[in-house]
Amino acid sequence: MFKKKQKKVSRSPGKSTIPTGYSKMIQWCLDNSIAVCVVPDWSRSSEYWKIEIKINNKVHVDPAVYTVANVHDKKYEYYKYYYDKYNKTS
Repeated sequence: MFKKKQKKVSRSPGKSTIPTGYSKMIQWCLDNSIAVCVVPDWSRSSEYWKIEIKINNKVHVDPAVYTVANVHDKKYEYYKYYYDKYNKTS
């Protein structure tokens, strides 16, 4: 009669703390259509992650594979990179 909904497979890279001074850079990037996301690498085990960068609705995927231990550091590194590259008022 009623079917149970199948649970979707999901992964989480865990929580991270935004490094001191990065909030301004991240907000600037988001306000200027630059987003950096952590996405699962579905072709590997659950401890591997990729980084997706969306700039003006164009999505680019970093070819490198990261672990939970370093994926958030790389995400913040990308935010700083794009902030420094495109923010001409700093």
